[in-house]
Amino acid sequence: MVREGDVAPDFTLRSDSGEEVTLSSLRGRPVVLYFYPRDDTPGCTRQACDIRDAWGDFEEAGAVVLGVSPDGEASHATFKEKYGLPFPLLADEGHEVSEQYGIWGERSYAGRTFMGVERSTFVIAADGTVARVMRKVDPKTHADDVLAILAAS
Repeated sequence: MVREGDVAPDFTLRSDSGEEVTLSSLRGRPVVLYFYPRDDTPGCTRQACDIRDAWGDFEEAGAVVLGVSPDGEASHATFKEKYGLPFPLLADEGHEVSEQYGIWGERSYAGRTFMGVERSTFVIAADGTVARVMRKVDPKTHADDVLAILAAS
């Protein structure tokens, strides 16, 4: 389980454009690493579009935003294009990174149980340490909540 103050576990994942993104290469800027369950579902779409709509504020804060889900590159590319998302979506198809961050596990929805991602966000400081851990994120307030954390940093 990743905690505030820990050095953020490093990883390399492929983005919606097929490029590899390595977390440690982004040091020097704050990183908003947000994990979401699935592309193009109501809560995930709301969460991504709210970040898109506040994109100028994220840029002003100097933050890199990375969305991560178990969906593949093609799904991410379609989702990103459909909603005009200005940030990379990373494919964690084997859920290794989700497990590394401690947010992969048993979930329940609509009366069924399955393995999946807990909607979570890790705000990583420019020095690579975890500044804030946000678990069980509310998609309706996520963008504003993250911007408040970035402003306080």
